[in-house]
Amino acid sequence: MGIDPGIANTGFGVVRACGQRLTALDGGTIEVATDMTMEQRLQRIHESLDELLDWHEPEALALEALYFGKNVRSATAVGQARGVVMLAAAERGIACFDYTPQAVKMAVCGSGRADKAQVKRMVSTLLNLPVTPPSEHAADALAVAICHSAHSSPIARDAASVAGAVAS
Repeated sequence: MGIDPGIANTGFGVVRACGQRLTALDGGTIEVATDMTMEQRLQRIHESLDELLDWHEPEALALEALYFGKNVRSATAVGQARGVVMLAAAERGIACFDYTPQAVKMAVCGSGRADKAQVKRMVSTLLNLPVTPPSEHAADALAVAICHSAHSSPIARDAASVAGAVAS
């Protein structure tokens, strides 16, 4: 399961690797109302993720690593969302893995500088989706799941190298 953590929108994506084939099982966004307090937002993310983890029973949870840009306040909020996600995984004994945005883009697009539209297109292509993911957050979470699959399985690494060839 891949997660794109955020305090207003947390993307999730569940991918299964079977041989050289990657299949999307689920993907979407946990949306949290902006008028909620921070504690309520974090609780909503935790409760929603609890349901997803119970439903899918993933072997691992991969998260996009925290990016510290110019907005420290935003980075702090994302860090809090990441903590809630990791707590939900830890409560079930699910190992968590971090991948930088550049590593995710490299695994999916063959370039660490790919833009969001390119990531979304490649996620659709790699997972043979009939439509593009419903949001950038869902696409990013599926991309994180694809990245983890590429790093955790020799067969999946072959699929990720195909992604690099397709992106070229």
